[in-house]
Amino acid sequence: MHDILKVINRRFPNVSIRIIPAKVQGKGAVEEIVSALELLNTTGDSDVAILARGGGSLEDLQAFNSEPVARAIFASKIPIVSAVGHETDYTISDFAADLRAPTPSAAAELVVPEKAELQRRCRENLTALKSKLNNYFKYLKINLNELSLRLIDPRRKIEDFRLRTDDLTARLNRVLALRIGSERNHIEFWVDRLYANSPKFLLNNYKQKLEQSYNNLLKTFIIFNKSNQIKNRELAAKLEALSPVAILKRGYSITRTIPEAVVVKDAKAVSLNQDLEVMIARGRLICRVKGKSSDGEENF
Repeated sequence: MHDILKVINRRFPNVSIRIIPAKVQGKGAVEEIVSALELLNTTGDSDVAILARGGGSLEDLQAFNSEPVARAIFASKIPIVSAVGHETDYTISDFAADLRAPTPSAAAELVVPEKAELQRRCRENLTALKSKLNNYFKYLKINLNELSLRLIDPRRKIEDFRLRTDDLTARLNRVLALRIGSERNHIEFWVDRLYANSPKFLLNNYKQKLEQSYNNLLKTFIIFNKSNQIKNRELAAKLEALSPVAILKRGYSITRTIPEAVVVKDAKAVSLNQDLEVMIARGRLICRVKGKSSDGEENF
């Protein structure tokens, strides 16, 4: 840790550093390293992180060969530089990290640039920027002077535009006059054709045809109605002639059994002392059979 701080303070004295301590070997080392990486991502205020420890045997470096540590390094949203052990030491964390450094001191040199070098580059860029801006302003000044020499007097330019505007106005008026005359002749032509084919004449013609069709329809309806009335009277007369009521009015009657209401057509179908219903034109009679005859046979 002191080697890393020494290198960082030498390269960039006032850089902000956060140290998250954790066990790097023995029981509980894996859990503390994973917790430190999770804490690093929870705060989220770091640009880069160095995962480092000093050298040791293979058994001492086993915490950095564990699966939880490798998964925590891979899941980190902040870039991780692995600097575990000496240059000859390799662990799984070296392959899971974004970058491997041979030693912790080398990791510090990879992560933190030299402040003096950055200041020198800034001064060079500032000097180059000032030089380009000066050259650009000189170029603009030369162009402005050339344009000012080529610039025509605005009053003369305005007079040219006025003459051009008058000419265009006169040409536009002539074109509009010709176009209006052409459109007027076109409209007059179609107005004459419209008068020649006025809907008024067509309407009178259609009105006469409509009245004639109405009269024909009315005559047809009257004839059809009279014909139906004659047919109805003929059918009513035929129906009246065949109606049982008309037959009863002529003195005939209809005899039916009680209670079956079966019309009696044969004397053999009834028996003595049987009650019968006799239907006449106005009302009905209930009679009892006192005697009957059929085919010359009498029964009383």
